[in-house]
Amino acid sequence: MGADLTTTNVLLGIMATVSVLEAAAVLAVVSGVLLILRRVDQVVSSIEDRQIAPAMLRVDAILDDVKSVTATVRERAGHMDWLVDWLLKTLDRRRNPAHPTASTRVM
Repeated sequence: MGADLTTTNVLLGIMATVSVLEAAAVLAVVSGVLLILRRVDQVVSSIEDRQIAPAMLRVDAILDDVKSVTATVRERAGHMDWLVDWLLKTLDRRRNPAHPTASTRVM
């Protein structure tokens, strides 16, 4: 009995052709995705350069102003603390004198 391999060879040829076509399709999809990613990266970079960078410069300037104002307020608050402490000590000394004055002494 002779084995006829014609049908098997045809089926193997079809499967090999389908495998090659699948590999080509996968390569086409991967290359398409890479092209899209490259274009998206260019768009994002141009948006960053045109819009985000100037906005960040303005935000940095505002933050520098806030820092300056905060330092000034902190300094003034320190002066006010010292003044309130001094006033309270002065008022306390007047209410409760440590040494009686000559008019309050009994002779």
